[in-house]
Amino acid sequence: MSNQLETLLAKGAITDAINQLFIATDQRDWPSVHQVLADSVLLDMSSVGGGAPSAQTPQQITAAWQSGLRHLVAVHHQIGNVVINVKGNEADAFCYGTASHYLPNPSGINTRTFVGTYDFALSNNHGSWRIAAFRFKLKYMEGNPTLEQSAGV
Repeated sequence: MSNQLETLLAKGAITDAINQLFIATDQRDWPSVHQVLADSVLLDMSSVGGGAPSAQTPQQITAAWQSGLRHLVAVHHQIGNVVINVKGNEADAFCYGTASHYLPNPSGINTRTFVGTYDFALSNNHGSWRIAAFRFKLKYMEGNPTLEQSAGV
């Protein structure tokens, strides 16, 4: 029973870390994003033109996200169907997700939505689950593909 309880508690903490990543990103709360990321994160956003997968620091990740999202009026992430596999102090997680960007512009097409899946690897460091790998796999994108350019940003 003890092992089952530990696994259940770990899954709750892992879910909290993943949720915090997206909530903090939407709120542009970069210190809170830092808190859920490991010192080095294998980031793979290649399916949405983010370049080749690479190991990055939380500072590099948040600087890129802050720059990329700064002109948008709103950003909204929604995840679901979270599946977590805990193996001691390591874990893998999978979920479906959408990311919506909103920026009013003269074209009248004010949104861009990415739909896909996320794969995470997490590690437990001194009782805190941190994201050590993050991959987004785009299924499709709808809306305005040139949202910022349409608004003259």
